[in-house]
Amino acid sequence: MKKALALTIAAFAIPLVSSAAISNISDVGTFIINTINNIFVPVLFAIAFIVFIWGAFDTFILGAQSEDTKEHGKNLMLWGLIGFFVMVSVWGLVNILTGTVSFGNPSQANLPAAKTVGQ
Repeated sequence: MKKALALTIAAFAIPLVSSAAISNISDVGTFIINTINNIFVPVLFAIAFIVFIWGAFDTFILGAQSEDTKEHGKNLMLWGLIGFFVMVSVWGLVNILTGTVSFGNPSQANLPAAKTVGQ
């Protein structure tokens, strides 16, 4: 089991390593932000969704006769929703950081325009 998990992680990590041609600090920021946005966020959203769905299944299907099972399912649903909330918050902060600092694309930086005295 551990060997299969390690091979799976390695298979997903190889494209990251091969595309990690980093030449300056801006590329490091771009690489980190893209990794978070394109890999970690979707995986964590999927995990939170699966936890929520399992909680709903536990509450409404398996817990039809047992109050303990219903309570466990409600807790799973709550933790799934908390996971969604945290991930949306983190994803929003990362996108704010990306838009503010403009990693990798200095031509789109939001710099204030200089004013001349006579205008």
